[in-house]
Formats: sequence, structure tokens, C-alpha cells
Amino acid sequence: MSRNDLVTSALGRFIKLGGLVSRVGVSVMSEQALSLLRSGPEQQIKTAENLVRNANRVVETLGQLKGAAMKVGQMLSLHEGLLPPEVAAILSALQQQAPSVNFKVLENEVRNEIEDFDELFASLEPVAFAAASIGQVHRGVLKDGRQVAVKIQYPEIDQIVRADLKNLKMFMEAIVEMVAKIDFDEVWEEVKDRLLEELDYRKEAERIRQMALLHSKVPDIIVPRVVDEASTKHVLTMEYVEGIKPRDACSDRYPQEMKDRWGTVLFEFTMRGLLQHLLLHADPNFANFAFLENGKVIVYDYGCMKRIRADLSANYANLFDAVMHERKIEIPTLLVNMGVHRIENDEPLSREVTDPFVDLVQDIMCDDPPYTFGKDAAFYTNLFDLGRSTWSETGNIVFPRDVVFIDRTLGGLFGNLSKLRATGPWRSLLQNYVNIRLRRKKSTRAA
Repeated sequence: MSRNDLVTSALGRFIKLGGLVSRVGVSVMSEQALSLLRSGPEQQIKTAENLVRNANRVVETLGQLKGAAMKVGQMLSLHEGLLPPEVAAILSALQQQAPSVNFKVLENEVRNEIEDFDELFASLEPVAFAAASIGQVHRGVLKDGRQVAVKIQYPEIDQIVRADLKNLKMFMEAIVEMVAKIDFDEVWEEVKDRLLEELDYRKEAERIRQMALLHSKVPDIIVPRVVDEASTKHVLTMEYVEGIKPRDACSDRYPQEMKDRWGTVLFEFTMRGLLQHLLLHADPNFANFAFLENGKVIVYDYGCMKRIRADLSANYANLFDAVMHERKIEIPTLLVNMGVHRIENDEPLSREVTDPFVDLVQDIMCDDPPYTFGKDAAFYTNLFDLGRSTWSETGNIVFPRDVVFIDRTLGGLFGNLSKLRATGPWRSLLQNYVNIRLRRKKSTRAA
């Protein structure tokens, strides 16, 4: 892919996205009409084939567009447990690799950004080892011998993302309105803020330093160091820390005991961010992690981070605690405290909706026997069926903007643990972090 292949204008990207929506929409409507004429295995086969065709269309278009459009596609791909396996496998391509931009184009970008490039760098590999939504990563060697990973933004990516933002709001709002009545403006503002923050690598560098400090006494988490002298707003240079890729980590090459250990580290990493540090790594794309045979986990890509308000963290802690101890009667009120309620008269969700969801997750909240993520395909089926059966109420609720990326992260964690088929003492681990947050809440009140 060359510079000329990147569609940067709002009109050009609107046409691309509009074409995608039209093709998928017509395909879905045609399938719905034809399904009335089919039944049984024939209908299932044809429906699966249609889903695969549409998934390929999404991956091809969003992967080429990059920018915010691809980022939204990655968000969709994280919920693979609720998708047919053929579709999930195709969408996962958006998490792994996008078409890379010609190295000459990006080398010019680096040299324009780093004036003393030749004094700092001994070499920079022309082949990218990772290509993502707003930039790609190349390995390099500094003159002092340090191995580094250099993340370089695509040319004109600011214009690309801002063009996407003009188009995607209408695109996403139309999709959301098909399944739910919510205040989309609030949700969109949160998505937009997170996407725009990723454009400034100086902010990401600062977050890396913050996360390194917060995890300085957590040996299981490895945060690559920033090379400040080779980093700018559009170029981020970090020490190169190599690990086992997620796909390999999930393979039969490694024992399940090791996968369980990695899963435990991932689980604690997320709960620590939400309930202790109040700074959440909010991009659970599995490609943002790598693994070591000593059980440690390397965390890459700190572009999408979410600061958590202390009161919201406490609300999540109270909700988790009520779920773990089956205090079902408290759930609707706790959700209202978080800002989640029905649109009409700000009423709480009914227990006819909330109780079945609590029942569904009770196996996860049990340490005897410990729960294995991904072991039961029926869980996803039951979750999907439950959501569909309660659609008339759950499709008519208010979500505060602050929960959007928290819930996205928790959903992504669930998916990653399912890929590892990780078994662990999830209840005990969660209770520990819940207690940390609730103790801090009490001490704050006392003060």
C-alpha cells in the first residue's frame, strides 16, 4: 500500500463506508427474505455463507481504510464469542495485521520528525512487523546497540481519522438504532475522545511511563520503556521486548498450566486498572499482548487508556460484590447508581432482566470447581438468547459514556481468556480487588 492508496478525504472515505454499508445491508435483507423460503440445515448453511461474505467485505474495506474506521472494526471483532466461528475467524484479521504502507513513505515521515535520526539510529528494518489502524511498527537498532520498536504514524492520519469521525457517527448511530434506543451522542463523544487521543504519541509515551511506575512492583507485567530522544508526536520509539505471540500462546505448543498462568495475569491486570490504579488499558485486542515462558505478560500499545473516576470504580466494585454473593435484589439499584437505567422515567431495569444475567455468570464466580473460560459453547448461546429474549427492555436503556470503554475492556478480557481456555480462581482474585476499592471508599469517607 502506498501513500496514494490511503483515502484521506471525508468524501472519499464516506463513499467507501457507504458502499460497505449498502452491500452488507442489501445482503442481510436478501438473506432475511430468502430465509422465509428455506428451513432446517439448508437455511443454516446459507445464513453462515452470507455471514462469511459480509465479514470478508468488512475486513477488506476497513483494513484498507485504516484510521478510526478500522479501529471500530477491531472493536466489533472483540466480541467473537457471540459470532459464528467462521465470522469470528475472519474479523480477527483486523486485530492481527492490516495492509502496510510502503516503507519509503514512512521513512520520510521519521526523518522529518527526528532531526538527528542518523545520529541516533544504526538501522531501521524496512518490513513492518505490525501494521495497525493509525500506524505501523518497525524494528530498529540504535547507535548505542539498543534494540527498539518504532511506531510510525501513517501520513495524513490526522485528516484520515477526522474524516472517519464525520462519517462513522452516522454509520454507527444507524446500526445502534436498529437494536437499541440509547443516547448515542454521549456514547459517540466517548468513542471520539479516545480515538483522537491516540493521534498524539506524546500522550501515549506519558501513559507508558505512568503504567511502568504503577507496575514497578508487579513483576508479572512487563511495560516496554520509552526512548524519549527518539519519540515525537508522530513517532514513538520503545525498547524492543519480544514475546510469544497470542496465536502461538493459545496453541498446543504450551501446556494448559502456562495458559492458566497467563490468563490469571491478564485478569489481574484488568482488575488492577479498574479497581486499584484507576487507569485502565482499554484496548484488549489480543495482539496487544505477548507472553513469556516464565508466566509474565508483555503489554503493548497504550494509545487507548481510560481514567476511571473513583466513584465509578466503587460502583463497579459494589456491582461485582453483589453478583458474587447473589444479592440479586440490589442489582437494579446498583446499575442506576452507575447511570444505567431505562429511558422512561429513569426507572431501574426489572429483575426479570437482571436476575437471569446474574444466574448465567454464577459458574464464573465459583472457585470450587474453578471456572474454565471457553469450555462451554452453550454459554455464548445462552447469553445471546437471553439478550434477545429481553431485547424489549435492554434495548431501551441509558448508558453513561464512562462505561463504554470499561465494558469493552471487560468483554475483550473475557474473549482473551476464552482463547486461552484459562482456568483460575476468578472469584478470589476479583474479591481481592473489590475489597481494595471498597476499603479505599470507606477510608475516603472517614477522612
